[in-house]
Amino acid sequence: MNIIVAVDKNWSIGNQGQLLVSIPEDKKLFRDETMGKVIVMGRKTLESLPGKQPLYGRTNIVLTKNPDYKVKGAVVCHSLTEAMEELGKYPEEDCFIIGGQSVYEQFLPYCNTAHVTYIDYRYSADTYFPNLDQDLSWEMVAESDEQTYFDLCYTFRMYQRKA
Repeated sequence: MNIIVAVDKNWSIGNQGQLLVSIPEDKKLFRDETMGKVIVMGRKTLESLPGKQPLYGRTNIVLTKNPDYKVKGAVVCHSLTEAMEELGKYPEEDCFIIGGQSVYEQFLPYCNTAHVTYIDYRYSADTYFPNLDQDLSWEMVAESDEQTYFDLCYTFRMYQRKA
């Protein structure tokens, strides 16, 4: 399974229910990587999307503790176990965990690849992703050349879980 995330220097991912920054090339990478695939997100992440709707062209799985929660165009799961059973219907390499913090934390032990947009800036934030640079079970296996968006510098990194 894959994780796809954008982090800042503190491995922050969001503030008050919103992404830290919107970088067009990061959005394009996200779209290119996940189109036609399976994405897993929490309810709050779904509700932060445009129109609070599932993303087009993908199988959307939403994780929520609310037993009455329903959303058109998505599979709703109420536990990690239920979500893992649903994900078992698809090729592992086609599954992407897209957030937020608690969903990343629950699924990280089951993922082998992380696509990380690393932003060279520190934002004010209230949600975080585990720092893979400090996790001995992960290693960075690829990094793009430095990119810029206005005065913001960032790179695209790929991490793999060590065997």
